[in-house]
Amino acid sequence: MKANIIVRLKPAVHDPQGETISNALKQLGYEQAVSVRQGKFFELSLDTDSREEAQRLAQEVARRLLANPVLEVFEVEVQG
Repeated sequence: MKANIIVRLKPAVHDPQGETISNALKQLGYEQAVSVRQGKFFELSLDTDSREEAQRLAQEVARRLLANPVLEVFEVEVQG
């Protein structure tokens, strides 16, 4: 099974990289881009046929290794 994990900064956390991208988009003429928040994407391959086990493992990996719970939140989506 595969699990996609998206890690984002919490809404209250300052995001200088997102602001830089947002400013660059405006300079390129994309005035419709109001704001940008950056994050990280992970694709995790798991050796299990159980959707529930894949969800549990991916959430555990995200919580223990991939996301900083003080600054970030994460979402897990299991495919298959």
